[in-house]
Amino acid sequence: MSSKIASEDIDSIIEAIKKESKKLEGSTVLISGGAGFLGSYFIAVIDRLNKTSFKKPCKVISIDNFITGKKRTLFGEFNKEHITYITQDIKKPLVLDQKITYIIHAAGIASPVYYNKYPLETIDVAVDGTRNLLEYARSKKVKSFLFFSSSEVYGNPDSKFIPTPETYNGSVSPIGPRSCYDESKRLGETICMTYHRSFETPIKIVRPFNIYGPGMYPDDYRVIPNFISKVLANKPLQVYDKGKQTRTFCYISDAIAGFLKVLLSNKNGHVFNIGNDAPEISMVDLANMISKNFPGSKVSVRPHPKNYPPEETDRRCPDITKAQKYLDYHPTVGLPKGLKRVITWYKSEFPAK
Repeated sequence: MSSKIASEDIDSIIEAIKKESKKLEGSTVLISGGAGFLGSYFIAVIDRLNKTSFKKPCKVISIDNFITGKKRTLFGEFNKEHITYITQDIKKPLVLDQKITYIIHAAGIASPVYYNKYPLETIDVAVDGTRNLLEYARSKKVKSFLFFSSSEVYGNPDSKFIPTPETYNGSVSPIGPRSCYDESKRLGETICMTYHRSFETPIKIVRPFNIYGPGMYPDDYRVIPNFISKVLANKPLQVYDKGKQTRTFCYISDAIAGFLKVLLSNKNGHVFNIGNDAPEISMVDLANMISKNFPGSKVSVRPHPKNYPPEETDRRCPDITKAQKYLDYHPTVGLPKGLKRVITWYKSEFPAK
């Protein structure tokens, strides 16, 4: 059953990209990781545009191996006439006999718990998967190729580079416990830029900063769904380490609008931070903010669990000046409003025990 809140978010995304969305009409979009959190929103936006705006539908081909993706989404069933699902590992070459207009490479293992569990698969999807999709993009002469990198490519930035601009080269350990994710994303960016310089492949790169929203399930092991699910299970909100790490958070409707603006732009060979630049909030303050929505809930501080890789970044905050200037990208959903929407969705989807 479709979530009312998520449905409203799709409307917000469509309103935010109304200048760009016409480019999708009559096209075919290939999405890797289509069963994931972000992938399902891309498909939902296109499905809604097909129903409400386009005379000639936009077709979607979703590819996923379901290592972390889910076969059901909060949007229910999409129009199967225009949405095709393929179960495949993208580290294997694609064989599709049809013209592709756009490629969104959103496949990846981004949760620290999961990339700690699947380190080689994490590297494979960011390196071999990216190379396969770029080779396909080159052969099909696509209009645009969007690569999902990560804010983790910046590593642990020097405080002089916070907010962090796209020009910051990063401070990343190639041998640390998180390097399978960080360094494979960095190499993925290198492969994309190599194809752009060598073959003029129209690549764009986005570096997302802590995206959250309805559709993030408890087993995603991300901080916001983790906190909310703990409260609903009548457990303390557990903050790792001392809880002094700071982040900014970007609500899903703002994020997807930003990603689509990048995809449909003419900024080939460019990198864009997509996120919200305020407020920068500590994890203990975030826990307390969420706790206030659940009378009687408690916040506790504990060491990282064994399945969570150490060496967590101290601060993470994007400089989004470039996206604001070139893409007219302006996040509108503040953290209090976004959290309220996610909490409302969680309460309906996962009632308190």
